[in-house]
Amino acid sequence: MPDLQLFRVRAEDLTGYRDALAAALDGGPALVPYTGDDAPQLDPSAPLPDDLALVVSTSGSTGTPKRAMLTRGALTASADATHERLGGPGQWLLPMPAQHIAGTQVLIRSLRAGTAPVTLEKFDVHEFIDAAGALTGERRYTALVPTQLHRLLNASEEARAAVAGFDGILLGGAAADPGMVEDADRLGATVLTTYGSSETAGGCVYSGVPLSCTTVDLADDGRVTLCGTTIASGYLGRPDLSAAAFGQTADGVRTFRTDDLGEWRDGRLRVLGRVDDIINSGGVKVAPRVVETAAVRHPDVLEAVALGVPDDEWGQAVALAIRARKRLQLQEIRDALRDRLPAYALPRRLLVVDELPLRGPGKPDRAALAVRDGWQTLTAQPLAD
Repeated sequence: MPDLQLFRVRAEDLTGYRDALAAALDGGPALVPYTGDDAPQLDPSAPLPDDLALVVSTSGSTGTPKRAMLTRGALTASADATHERLGGPGQWLLPMPAQHIAGTQVLIRSLRAGTAPVTLEKFDVHEFIDAAGALTGERRYTALVPTQLHRLLNASEEARAAVAGFDGILLGGAAADPGMVEDADRLGATVLTTYGSSETAGGCVYSGVPLSCTTVDLADDGRVTLCGTTIASGYLGRPDLSAAAFGQTADGVRTFRTDDLGEWRDGRLRVLGRVDDIINSGGVKVAPRVVETAAVRHPDVLEAVALGVPDDEWGQAVALAIRARKRLQLQEIRDALRDRLPAYALPRRLLVVDELPLRGPGKPDRAALAVRDGWQTLTAQPLAD
């Protein structure tokens, strides 16, 4: 059984973490990364896979974070398949926390490529520009969350030039505005939206197309199951949760049953959102992703998060929180979205914020938004509208 090594990840010095990852991938102790002063408590009797290399926390979107056990084979399969999709190994810029799987995979890809990553202690537009200029590799890559890319594209021409200088940008952690991705593409940047999780060793579906080591299965109700060599070996110390989420196909390929709903559109996977985020308003189900995608098409809406809030008449009402260029009114948003959404999906609540609350690597915090004050409310709620 492999040894577990608790490792405190410090943003100001990631060299030690990268070296420990290299040792873990070479057969050394498996790492359990954490931040802060308190190391996690681990069950010493929990069974471990023989080739375990990393135990990484999930984002905790459904409560207490779980710890996904990732083998050397899963981690390297993910890194190698990513380079295959991008067109070859390269040098990476890491502008996000390294302890999350997205950040850790940047370091692992760098190890696989034999290149030295450039890292940021924290994301800042000017520091990102300087870091991008410090890259010397023939091929240059980075991984961003949508909020970071949006800020870069709207900061300055120098920032836009920095974006354009990358041969590949992985964009994940939350839903991305298609218009923003198109803007980056017009600059000459190659942006791939990513879908995956800690349980899949990071992104495993890029711009709707699975990596070469991944397949996707959709149940009749649209629930997404991911299959392939990057799938985790379960949750540390939680055999009950492992049994519910993980399995294998008849030919032995590992599977992970996600909490996401999806559909195939033009041969690409379109993720509609988490099962528990789906809004049930008056008996009709509304996918938050659909509302968000429509909202960010508004010229004054910079970012949008849709959620369901309790409603005495409808059970749940569609609520929309936005970051905008100016103060917008609920009726104004509803009128703008009428041609893009069915009437039942139009928001009945609106909250305009300076910053959207986030959890993990760029994921919107819907629970935090739900308890915010300042929501505009639709007073009249006719059945036909």
